Amino acid sequence: QVQLVESGGGLVQPGGSLRLSCAASTGIFGFVVMEWYRQAPGKEREVVATVTPGSSTAYADSVKGRFTISRDNSKSTVYLQMNSLKPDDTAVYYCSAYDMRVAPRYNYWGQGTQVTVSS
Repeated sequence: QVQLVESGGGLVQPGGSLRLSCAASTGIFGFVVMEWYRQAPGKEREVVATVTPGSSTAYADSVKGRFTISRDNSKSTVYLQMNSLKPDDTAVYYCSAYDMRVAPRYNYWGQGTQVTVSS
């Protein structure tokens, strides 16, 4: 069982920065792959960034070079540092997690946090 709580969303001007946090309540964080997804109005939910328990990372092409995902295993927390934000980054951002030992894969989800990029 994994419970996720996101924080850090808000309104920011184009070119600005935000850092999202996701705290996981679980005793198995060391086996959990953490991901950030986002969903804009009228669009499908898409994966933005992924970090494995060993801190290997992957990014969507649209955010490469601007977003950085990281995790602090001692705090069971994952972060998404978002720089050079664009209006197209406006979306609800969701933290997600799955236990890499379990098949088939089952994703746990946070409640989401709104990010709005606008002048």
